[in-house]
Amino acid sequence: MDITVLSIFPKMFQALNESLIGKAQEKGLVNLDVVDFRDFTTDKQNHVDDAPYGGGAGMLLQAQPIYDAMDSVEKNKPGKKRVILLDPAGKTFNTKMARDFAKEDQLVFICGHYEGFDERVKDLVTDEVSIGDYILTGGELPTMNMIDATLRFVPGVLGNSFSAEDESFSHGLLEYPQYSRPADFRGKKVPEVLTSGNHEKIRVWRLKESLRKTLDRRPDLLENIELTDEEKKLIREIRSEN
Repeated sequence: MDITVLSIFPKMFQALNESLIGKAQEKGLVNLDVVDFRDFTTDKQNHVDDAPYGGGAGMLLQAQPIYDAMDSVEKNKPGKKRVILLDPAGKTFNTKMARDFAKEDQLVFICGHYEGFDERVKDLVTDEVSIGDYILTGGELPTMNMIDATLRFVPGVLGNSFSAEDESFSHGLLEYPQYSRPADFRGKKVPEVLTSGNHEKIRVWRLKESLRKTLDRRPDLLENIELTDEEKKLIREIRSEN
């Protein structure tokens, strides 16, 4: 996968050279380039922002530097691209979106700053995306968030290919509780079923606990899931226990 980020703070993305994403780059599983679109401004003072027409607070990122930066990306990396604009008004990022992004050959992220973008920038993009109903100082941190979540679904990035499938939200539910050695730590014991060796009982316990956590903490998630008969039965059991 090839990822290009347009930002005026490229050094922030050095964090992605660490951990699993850094290793994925070393292995050639992902190529990550960060383009400083300030390099493409025609302003003598290297400004990439200006006051909005009609007045108002704050400054807007201008279309010209971003368009010229995208022209450069197209020239150096021809081919179909998914171009993602970080925008508080965009669709909320989730696991399904990360899976979809992971299927693409090329992703381009455009990071905003200041009060927003000249509206004409949006003609360049395929997706307008937000990470939640709150405002940050820029689009760099949300972009790193989305890159990290997306690359987990690129084959070979995770050491265990099943890890991404078992985690919270992968199937619409929160993840079940997990334990490691020792089996008894300061009187807090691992549930017996997990040490029983009975894989079917472990599977059912994990599913039930995943449903229990989702019911308790994020019941809204269940509204978008088509539950199996087994899951419906387990939910009835959980509710009868309360």
